[in-house]
Amino acid sequence: MVGLTLSMLVTPPASGAEKPRGIHIGTVSPDILGLSIQAGHVEYGHQVPYKPDPADKRKDTEKDRWVMKDGRFYGFLVGEKADILYTPDRVVGEKLDTSLADRPQSYMITSPDDPAYRKGLAPVQVSRKTKPSDFARAGIWQMEASLKHVIYLHLPKPLKAGRQYTVSFSGGFLTEQTLTWNPLRIRSEAVHVSHLGFRPDDPAKVAFLSCRLGSGGPLKYKAGLTFRVVKDKTGEVVHEGKTALSKAASDKTEDAYNRNYNGTDVFEMDFSSLEKPGTYRVCVKGVGCSYPFEIAKDVWRKAFTVSARGFYHQRSGISLGPPYTSFKRRRSFHPDDGVKIYHSETPLMDTGGGLGGEDSNFGNLNKGRTDEIVPDAWGGYMDAGDWDRRIQHLIVSRLLLELAELFPTYFSRLSLNIPKSRDGPPDIVSEALFNLDCYRRMQTPEGGIRGGIESAEHPRHGEGSWQESLVIMAYAPGVWSSYLYAGVAAQAARWLKSRKPNRANTYRESALRAMNWAEAELPARKDRSDPHAVHDARNLAAAELFRLTGDDRWHELFLKTTAFADPKAELFVWKKHEQRHAAWVYLRTQQAGADDKIRANCLAALKREAEERLDSIKRTGFRWSKYAWVPIGWGGLSSPDGLSLVRAHVLTGAPQYLRGIVLACQTGAGANPINICYTTGLGHKSPLHPLHIDSRVTHQPPPPGLTVFGPGDVQREKDSWASKLVQNFCFPPIEEWPTLEAYWDVFWYPSICEFTVQKPMAQNAYVWGYLAARK
Repeated sequence: MVGLTLSMLVTPPASGAEKPRGIHIGTVSPDILGLSIQAGHVEYGHQVPYKPDPADKRKDTEKDRWVMKDGRFYGFLVGEKADILYTPDRVVGEKLDTSLADRPQSYMITSPDDPAYRKGLAPVQVSRKTKPSDFARAGIWQMEASLKHVIYLHLPKPLKAGRQYTVSFSGGFLTEQTLTWNPLRIRSEAVHVSHLGFRPDDPAKVAFLSCRLGSGGPLKYKAGLTFRVVKDKTGEVVHEGKTALSKAASDKTEDAYNRNYNGTDVFEMDFSSLEKPGTYRVCVKGVGCSYPFEIAKDVWRKAFTVSARGFYHQRSGISLGPPYTSFKRRRSFHPDDGVKIYHSETPLMDTGGGLGGEDSNFGNLNKGRTDEIVPDAWGGYMDAGDWDRRIQHLIVSRLLLELAELFPTYFSRLSLNIPKSRDGPPDIVSEALFNLDCYRRMQTPEGGIRGGIESAEHPRHGEGSWQESLVIMAYAPGVWSSYLYAGVAAQAARWLKSRKPNRANTYRESALRAMNWAEAELPARKDRSDPHAVHDARNLAAAELFRLTGDDRWHELFLKTTAFADPKAELFVWKKHEQRHAAWVYLRTQQAGADDKIRANCLAALKREAEERLDSIKRTGFRWSKYAWVPIGWGGLSSPDGLSLVRAHVLTGAPQYLRGIVLACQTGAGANPINICYTTGLGHKSPLHPLHIDSRVTHQPPPPGLTVFGPGDVQREKDSWASKLVQNFCFPPIEEWPTLEAYWDVFWYPSICEFTVQKPMAQNAYVWGYLAARK
């Protein structure tokens, strides 16, 4: 058992004044110098024992409880007994005086060996961009922020290679910054490359050049600049080429919304022919270099391992800690600890967390609450910044099992360093089954599958998952959740059939009971205008059961409910059907009697979607991919939309699909304007403040493997409460930031800083796993 004592959660107060500090200096062109400055940091609240004072004023809402003392906010109450106080956050450190920072006269650039700067010169112009680097919840909803500033000094003379320059600041608002300008060595924020690197045989190896100067607008580069790939340690040139325009800022064709998400010209640098293993940098003449990156056989394996371990870090019902992880957390939501899970008469599909879009996540769930205890209700994956476990999370199990089927030898040898039994299946399968077993344990005697476990509201501020004080409920069995479960349980049974027959029988029997229960219950819902998701889940379950059993009953049901009787049918049509997985399962089925015409239609639909994704990659500046009509956000830029590309590559072996897969991974892996890998624990820079409550409460870095949603579309979100919080700290105004730069690492912006296990984490792990294991 791994535990956290109260004293472990207490952070000593910071002491002394903290001045703004330079964190990077580099050029973005020979005559523009960029200074990155950090102003302040957030000291998070901590949990301390609370003894009520008669003079305290306590306020309770449906969710949070807080205390006012002497007319001032004192903190939030934590735990079932409300005997722990979570104190307010605060920002420590001085602010940058932007009125000084924006004046050219505030700077002096001198050089001992460049005659143009020997006597010192001021910049002719100063540009700036500022955004919050973290949020402090200093009051009930009072947010303060530490800030990151990037100052661009437009110089009167270009810098010279090999010469030393010192930037000094009038009034001493920043410590002197010195650099020796070597464009083949110094890192530039304008040069972007994947932090993960490339396999030697990856058919695409690219980097990008782009820069937007905040208030200075887009930086214009000439096409055809020389770039070099150099060895990181020695600077030896191993490849040379010319930059090529990938997307002009004026070209608004990145998707169906007539948008350009870059705000500046983007240039591509292709070095796909470089296959020799090593550590390199991409350097642009007169600009500077990228972060170092590797070319090595195991780059995708290392990335996949971290990503897949993200699911382990989201496990509910177990403790976390050594020897499996350095992240420590008490066991959460386990009935052996006295946790009670109450039955709700509401199925998940009738709530906002399921298919009932007009309901809140909690309205119908709470209305259906009873006093009946659901036994053995634990496990599964906590969704993200809250604790729910929902049937949609089974996509994780589906995709992990698919990888295990495609590459049984590779994944039988891959350790994820997770708990397992002595005779257990490979780690990737064990992880999939841990998730699946949460729903199997709650299966009713009649066969129905509950949609998951959910608290009565979003978490109370200051509480860790093991301290949940809200009422916790299990959804009633529903046809949608039962169909979804039946499909994945049948998939698990098929994988286990020849390897662990006894376990296979357990999942087979459970899948059939769930399917039969749903089939018996479905007629009663015909007057409820069920959305197509129920129809699609039924179709997928039938496909999986036919593949497992060969039973004509399930084949006939699949044929009755498939969209692919029509040779022109697509895998997905908005508000009509989504049968991507069913098409794939039917294509992989080896049972006698499978309909060749339907299979041909499935393959044609799959290839059409893969080709559409290839077209989208060609249209985007940084080579990300998505369905043209899906709005940007909620993981669209932090993980690859590569499912159809992978499956098309499996079925056809066509090299263009593999190239597309690799390209689609670049933006989320660090080849983006802010040079960040959007998966925690990976790359030179990754999210520090994802909306992960347990790490915030315990003052630990976030566990590795969490892929956050990433940049949001500021135009679409300008009226959201989170956007209004951020805009108080942004310069230029938030609506002027291009989408690819609109990432705020602040914890309190759910559509950017949160994540879910099903998206983007599952799709990220799946694609990286495929790239790791492919032949």
